[in-house]
Amino acid sequence: MKTASLTNGIEHHESFPVLQVLLDTETGREIRITFKKDQVMEEHQTPFPIVVEIFEGSIAFGVQGRIKILKKGDLIALGGNIPHDLKAIQQSILRLSLNKANAAEQIEDLVKN
Repeated sequence: MKTASLTNGIEHHESFPVLQVLLDTETGREIRITFKKDQVMEEHQTPFPIVVEIFEGSIAFGVQGRIKILKKGDLIALGGNIPHDLKAIQQSILRLSLNKANAAEQIEDLVKN
């Protein structure tokens, strides 16, 4: 059995969103992403489906030129290879659920570039 917390050990960075792997299992990863207001995760895509939960705050979630405003409690699911980007409307905490084949390091590289 593994346990984790979305609320313990929260970190923010002045320049970019912070990704932290909370759980790493045989089949997937649960990742917390923290944003300060106005921080951006540039357009990217993953080869496998993902689910994003807005745990706190509000995010402008761009998918193929359309923007969906997501707020606390909202979920969004995307298939693989769908370009998307994120911008924090306010300080936010997201939970990203992804297939084990996606590397957390690949996503982390996107926010630092």
